[in-house]
Amino acid sequence: MSFISSLLFSCLFFLSCNSDKKLDWIASSAKVESQINHSDWDALLKKHVDNSGNVNYKGFKTDVLLLEAYIKKLTTNPIANKTSKSEKLAYFINLYNAATIKLIIDNYPVKSIKDINKPWDNAWIAVGDKKISLGDIEHKILRKMNEPRIHFAINCASYSCPKLKNEAYTAANLETQLEQATIDFITDPKRNIISAKKVELSKIFKWFKKDFTQNKTLIAYINTYTSEELTSKIKIDYLDYNWSLNEKQ
Repeated sequence: MSFISSLLFSCLFFLSCNSDKKLDWIASSAKVESQINHSDWDALLKKHVDNSGNVNYKGFKTDVLLLEAYIKKLTTNPIANKTSKSEKLAYFINLYNAATIKLIIDNYPVKSIKDINKPWDNAWIAVGDKKISLGDIEHKILRKMNEPRIHFAINCASYSCPKLKNEAYTAANLETQLEQATIDFITDPKRNIISAKKVELSKIFKWFKKDFTQNKTLIAYINTYTSEELTSKIKIDYLDYNWSLNEKQ
């Protein structure tokens, strides 16, 4: 075989191998995409969470096998790195919320999530071959995706948290869902008191201020979602945080 023929053969072999790898990735990605179905979680939320975000934990306990099956479906099929941002956000928001419910019912009855030992630090959620914590999902995954509205989508099982929506987040509806969750939280007088003369915000805006102020001030961020036109000089106070369990009475 001549040098040129040998070189041509090597190039064709290289392209063939890389083409196969590309097809393998597409097949793998397509498999992951097809498995990101949150309908089981959606049904559980509609059954056990009211429109105010209050949770029937006793009811969830009766459906614990369905909840565990949904979590297992997510954790045994970790989302592909090259999956769209909206798919990743929906996947991890739903995983965080479902795992939080599981944590509560595993320790139920409980008056507050803070009564559980290290609720956000224990790495018990096995995603693929790694074990991660609720804190890992929030701080090392979701917050790294530069989408501050995740703070209004994930729920910490407490009254002062943004309410748990009684529907699953999906990639197709994510933008609408995140925007509505943000509006619902900021304009909720139980969680934020906002007027031209007085601003008392949830401590979420204090704890995660840098997430909301990457491109604008905190007041400018709030102004985006309220009818009030707050001035940049207005004083911001923060409300006490109620960690009581967000249980349906």
